[in-house]
Amino acid sequence: MGNITFAWWPLLFLAPLPFIILWLFREAPKQTQSIYNYSLPYMITERETPSRPALWWLKWLVWLLLLLALARPQWLGDATVPITHQGRNMMIAVDLSGSMQIPDMRWNGEQVSRLVALRHLLGQFVTQRKGDQLGLILFADHAYLQAPLTFDTTTVHHYVTQMQQGLVGNQTAIGEAIGLGVKELLKVPAKQRVLILLTDGQNNAGVVDPLQAAKVAKDNHVTIYTIGIGARHFSVPTLFGMQSLNPSQDLDEKLLKQIASMTNGQYFRAASSEQMAQIYKRLDKLEPIKGAKQYYRPKQELYFWPLLIATLLILISPFAQMTLKGRH
Repeated sequence: MGNITFAWWPLLFLAPLPFIILWLFREAPKQTQSIYNYSLPYMITERETPSRPALWWLKWLVWLLLLLALARPQWLGDATVPITHQGRNMMIAVDLSGSMQIPDMRWNGEQVSRLVALRHLLGQFVTQRKGDQLGLILFADHAYLQAPLTFDTTTVHHYVTQMQQGLVGNQTAIGEAIGLGVKELLKVPAKQRVLILLTDGQNNAGVVDPLQAAKVAKDNHVTIYTIGIGARHFSVPTLFGMQSLNPSQDLDEKLLKQIASMTNGQYFRAASSEQMAQIYKRLDKLEPIKGAKQYYRPKQELYFWPLLIATLLILISPFAQMTLKGRH
């Protein structure tokens, strides 16, 4: 059957507050005025109509209903539902350097930049991470924390879809991104620390050496998965016809492999949107960490009912007051 409880039940003790205030600030009784009628052998005294607050009962009822709403009435079910926490703590570090604007990816049949493809595919990956704590780091000239670790994947997804090249510079500070990711992951248990690093270049900015940052990550049980982004070949029109170029010549795959190997992670190469999607699917299968089994009782908020009734009473109070005055 369930039962009703109040989240902030001490507020209900304020129910008699209007009566207390009325008593403290009550007016002194008015003296009656006497009229001496010289034509009569006695004094005529005016009768005073007893005063009463207009619609006092209605105002107090509104006050009581507002208190009930503030106290947050809740319906609790009888049955307890078991839940098992399965999740990881993942920091995602995204390179926003100038080279992310190179249009060597395809999305829905159109040629798009690396950043556009990344926004779509990483956004899909984030929405599937129900039960995980996710955080987002953006890096270029330096690394910046866009979102700390949170279970609110909707907000993280919003930040991913709003990523813009040039937002934090045009170079690539891989070492700073790793260092900031490790700093955030130190706030959670050691067996659940994962950093996903996405870049299309080499470390050429920042004040932290990537391998030193990777060593700190290893010492603190942070697993780093590195993803190198960029096509292997890209055809561009020239005066002599189409010419094939390597748009990923600046990608430091050796460094990314070292970082992943040092931290017991893995390096992935995303040379196309399809490969990037496959990488996210593989990352999606990372072994989850199971927490202790917990239980909860189904809960439903009921505060809106007294709030709705109080609102209706406030709306009809002017009409009720007019009716009351019309009777006198």
